[in-house]
Amino acid sequence: MQSVEAANMLFRSLRLLRETPIQIMPVRLQSNATTRVNTTANFHFVPVSDPADLQDVEELQDFVSTSKRLFVITGAGISTESGIPDYRSEGVGLYARSDNRPVQYADFLKSGAIRQRYWARNYVGWPKFSSFSPNISHETLSGWEAVGKLHWLVTQNVDSLHIKAGSRKVTELHGSAARVMCLSCPSVIPRTDMQTRIKHLNPLWHAESQEMAPDADVFLAPEQIAGFKVPECEKCGGILKPQIVFFGDNVPKPTVQFVHKMLEESDAMLVAGSSLQVYSAYRFVSAARDQKKPIAVLNIGPTRGDKLADLKVSARCGDVLPQIHL
Repeated sequence: MQSVEAANMLFRSLRLLRETPIQIMPVRLQSNATTRVNTTANFHFVPVSDPADLQDVEELQDFVSTSKRLFVITGAGISTESGIPDYRSEGVGLYARSDNRPVQYADFLKSGAIRQRYWARNYVGWPKFSSFSPNISHETLSGWEAVGKLHWLVTQNVDSLHIKAGSRKVTELHGSAARVMCLSCPSVIPRTDMQTRIKHLNPLWHAESQEMAPDADVFLAPEQIAGFKVPECEKCGGILKPQIVFFGDNVPKPTVQFVHKMLEESDAMLVAGSSLQVYSAYRFVSAARDQKKPIAVLNIGPTRGDKLADLKVSARCGDVLPQIHL
């Protein structure tokens, strides 16, 4: 706790110095990496935002430099620059573009028709969703882990892009769309196997959609879904679902307990690309504040955690994170 309080005091001292009229040049610890261009960026689902303020970037630089064991939470805003739509982004998220809403866990359990609709749409959307690549933000955070700056990363995303970028000290808080689980037995299979099984079960079924939704979903009309057959678990005949936390479901307690342990071992928290509207992630920000750890938030627009943060930077993750030197 003494190291956390020391880090907190140092960060606040640096911030206070920046607010004085004295011109202070930030000390930059250079890494071997050079600033890269975000060549994988796709801004179709990214809200319009102003470039990051230079002073905000310098304050975030101080924040990261001060930390020795940084805890990072990421959300959909870090993956929208890879071309993956999210739910809540202003003007471009699913809630702004459509009246469609994600499937609730209870509805998925009780209704065969809803499971049919879900898997038909997911089957059509999976090839595109699984083809997305990490962007410069994912790669930057992977680099921070490689040099020992990042103690642990928690992502709310189910796209596995942090894993694809090389991150290993990562918890996928809401699971991964790349795995499929049985609700009646311990069986877990790769999502690619599910795709093959669906194809074999529906050799004459075909549908297309030009509209992408979050989490491998697409928009299909009811008549397009007619006749689609959903595979059962090969081991027990149970219901199959992606190994993700659906809306209305809860993150498994062992996962929550592990993340709290990683947070306790850390000395500062950075939230990147999340509005923190979902409690499953917000609770860790609240815990960090209770533990008197410095908190920085990097996100376009307001977040639920702004009132708890020592520093807020409103900008694109891909615009800011590559400017931070280690």
